[in-house]
Amino acid sequence: MTRFAIHILDAGITLLNSERIIYREPGFASLGNGNLITGNDAFEHSKIDPRGIHHRYWSDLDTTPLADQRFNHLSTADLAVRQLEQIWEKAGTEVSELVVAVPEYMSAQNLGLFLGIANELKLPVIGLVDAAVAATRREYKNAVPVHIDLSLHTAMLTRIAQPGMAQTERSELLDSCGTYALYDAWLNTIANAFVQQSRFDPLHTAESEQMLLNRLAGWLREAAIHEQVEMELDFRGTTYAASIESLALVGTAAPIYQQIANKLHALFRAEDVPAIQVTDRIARLPGLADMLKARVGGELFVLEPGATARGALARCRGHTGADTGVSLIRKLPWDQSAVDIGQHTSEQSASGTPTHLLFRHMAYAIGNSPLVLGSDDSDGERTIELTAEMPGVSRRHCSLSRKNGQCVLEDHSRYGTFLNGNRIDGSSILRVGDSLRIGSPGFEFQLITTDEQNG
Repeated sequence: MTRFAIHILDAGITLLNSERIIYREPGFASLGNGNLITGNDAFEHSKIDPRGIHHRYWSDLDTTPLADQRFNHLSTADLAVRQLEQIWEKAGTEVSELVVAVPEYMSAQNLGLFLGIANELKLPVIGLVDAAVAATRREYKNAVPVHIDLSLHTAMLTRIAQPGMAQTERSELLDSCGTYALYDAWLNTIANAFVQQSRFDPLHTAESEQMLLNRLAGWLREAAIHEQVEMELDFRGTTYAASIESLALVGTAAPIYQQIANKLHALFRAEDVPAIQVTDRIARLPGLADMLKARVGGELFVLEPGATARGALARCRGHTGADTGVSLIRKLPWDQSAVDIGQHTSEQSASGTPTHLLFRHMAYAIGNSPLVLGSDDSDGERTIELTAEMPGVSRRHCSLSRKNGQCVLEDHSRYGTFLNGNRIDGSSILRVGDSLRIGSPGFEFQLITTDEQNG
């Protein structure tokens, strides 16, 4: 009996056995020239024939005909079938059981169709496992883990509960925050560097744009470990060179990075010690892991390549699916040694802790006693009284106070308090530059600090 595991994440679909990674390629399909190819072969031609490229068929898995009239005899399911066929060809004939790690962006309908496809292809699927749970193979003592990964089009953040095992507690998806949007932004930044330094525009032709895309991953790896990246492109007999600072690439990605960091911040409560668990895909992106740790504190843990599929393979040995059918597993026991984060709180520098709440050009000091926001003046408490006519505002909606050197926001409402656009889960630690919103469309507040020595 030989068991394999597959992680069907379109940024890098991974198939492995107990010894090695067999396949790791993106969910790209090319229909150019009437031939259907997938994975790296399609990715490496995606700029040459962009009209024939498809890269949403895993996240939009269904049987609806493709919109392009040239290919409306096919559906996204047909594209997935072809990639699975090509993957299975590399697996060989000895596979008797297959465990599937499922990304958070796949709906119940997607999974039902996937199982139908697997049955048609005679893939021996014995279990579906939530990807974040599969990746979390050890307990983070005295901390709260959040697992983070990127698909082609979505950032996925999953808060993991630890009731004696790893269990999905809450998952958040950020659309248009995946590797595809990041790569697109970086291509433009790097192309501009070539134009300015060598007067060569690699986006001028499809051929040179494809060369740029094919080299991008390597340059990003360099940027993750060096302050500057030296780049070369050989095009039609001429070598063009340019260099770019790694910080410039981080700056290009900052709008997407900030959305991910803000969502991560909202997943932690004020009393939580964060354990940020990221895939190797996250770690390879310049500046992202550092920004996430700086945003919430705690400890950062980087998983090895193929960790999600490997975790599913190692821990689903007791699941056969033969008698009860295939169901989605959302909790699994740990199989690796626990890590003790320690009894400490996430530290912030004094400069990062807000001293005042800014509202309508007035700054309200944040002290040890609560500053309450709501539609009613609370007896005995400092209150910013808001109009009761605004929908979604409670009488005692939320409060801010200083605790153990930190600025803590607590939500007391049934409507929710939003930090940087994300609803908090009861409480959260605030930093300078954060914004709050309560109500709908709502009141907006800014967290600031003042330099008392200079007035």
